[in-house]
Formats: sequence, C-alpha cells, structure tokens
Amino acid sequence: MNILLVEDDKTIAAGLEYSLQNEQFGTFVCHNVAAAENMINTRWTEIDLFLFDLSLPDGSGYDLCSLVKKKTDKPVIFLTAMDEEVNVVMGLDMGADDYITKPFRVRELMSRIKSVLRRYDKQTPSHFTLGDIKILPAEGKAYKGSEEIQLTALEYRLLLIFAQHKDQVLTRAQLLEKIWDVAGDFVNDNTLTVYIKRLREKLEDDPQKPVIIKTIRGMGYKAGDR
Repeated sequence: MNILLVEDDKTIAAGLEYSLQNEQFGTFVCHNVAAAENMINTRWTEIDLFLFDLSLPDGSGYDLCSLVKKKTDKPVIFLTAMDEEVNVVMGLDMGADDYITKPFRVRELMSRIKSVLRRYDKQTPSHFTLGDIKILPAEGKAYKGSEEIQLTALEYRLLLIFAQHKDQVLTRAQLLEKIWDVAGDFVNDNTLTVYIKRLREKLEDDPQKPVIIKTIRGMGYKAGDR
C-alpha cells in the first residue's frame, strides 16, 4: 500500500517516511501544497491513504483534502499542531477520516493508519454495478460494458453516490448535501439538474427514457438495474 505524506518540516518528513517504509508502506513525500496537488492530480490512483500536515507554506491540508475527495473516497488523516486541534473539525466535515496531534508517537500514528485502512477495507466494495455500468472506486473510473465512460470529477462523484445507494430514493437535498460535503464544489439545484442530465446522456441507452437513474416524481431519484 502507498501513502502520500505532505509535511513541510523536512526532518519530520524524513523520520515519518523511514517509519512508514519500515511498516512496509510505499511512500510519496511532498513538502508543500503545489507539489502535493501535482502528485494527487497525476498519481492519485496509486495512493491508498493521504497523510496531510494541516499548515503548509503555500496553503493548507484542507485544500488537499478537498482535492482528494473530488477524485476518490480514499482515506485522509491530518497531522496538526496542538493549537490547531479545534480547527480540524472543518477537515472532518470535509471528509477527512482522522487526525493526530503533534507531537505524537510513531507507534500511535501507525495504529491510526492501520485502523483507518481496515475500516475502508470493510466498507468499500471493489466495484459497484448499475445495470451494465461498472464503477471501480479504487481507480476512480466507470465503464459501460468494456468501454470507459469519460466523466468529470463531479459527474463521477454523483454516479458513485447513486451506486452506493442503489435502489434507494435520494432527494435532491440529500444529493446536494453529499456533493457539497465531499467534493467541495458549489452545486445548486439548477446545476444538479444539469449534472443528472449529463450523466444520463453518458449512461443510458435512451437518455429520454432513463432506466438506470430514474426520477421518482415528488421525491427525487433512484438508481438501480434496468
């Protein structure tokens, strides 16, 4: 398993990298937001967990958490200074999974990392299906038959929400809340309609008569098999 560590203190980063590798984790290390954003954008499919210092010289771990959660539901853990602990609630609300306060013992950090990974192993299926649509969360991709569907980050996130709640009616308010909380993008009621229309155009054999994402009049939407 691979971990992306973002820590601006190079001495701390080197020590953590050594400890992670001793626990048989592969590591990518960045020291600022710009380098981390590039790593996330280009290699996020190779990373299993993200470990972010909250305060960085050119931004914050919040920014990186938001970027990760636009792309994938993989776990995020924050490293925080004692006086930042109260602010970490914002990160947890954005979808981060845990935080640990500096100074910390390496053994405690490793225990937290393994605990979060175990939770994800239990709760994240290797794939979801909706009719002939297959969604692979680990890759952040979706396929119709054998062909990959080209989706924007928010379209993919919306599809994943439907897949995770297969055969359940989701109200528009619920969809807006889930997209806002995890993706970090502003989506209002009108743009939600647009995104659902675009998804149907990419998923359905006949977008005018959708059978994968159905409108439940007066209630919301329900996704399922044909």
